[in-house]
Amino acid sequence: MFWLFRTIDIAMEIYTYAIIIYILMSWFPGARDSSIGQVLAKIVEPYLEPFRKIIPPIGGMIDISPIVALFVLHFARQGLAYLFMSILY
Repeated sequence: MFWLFRTIDIAMEIYTYAIIIYILMSWFPGARDSSIGQVLAKIVEPYLEPFRKIIPPIGGMIDISPIVALFVLHFARQGLAYLFMSILY
């Protein structure tokens, strides 16, 4: 059971890093058009899309929805850890 939790936790951590890298790529012109940027877009955009629909950009330019998405992912990881610890102990 612990290995299942650990595998899911590592996958969520890797996904968090993928989102952060994708966010940072937006600061560099053409970075998202690269092959790595396109792969990350296919992985990350389906998760970010619902947040972008709910949270409009600030001033029309600054998109804070990825930050909110990271917070939600963090809280999901914490909730999952709590759930597994309550099951195991």
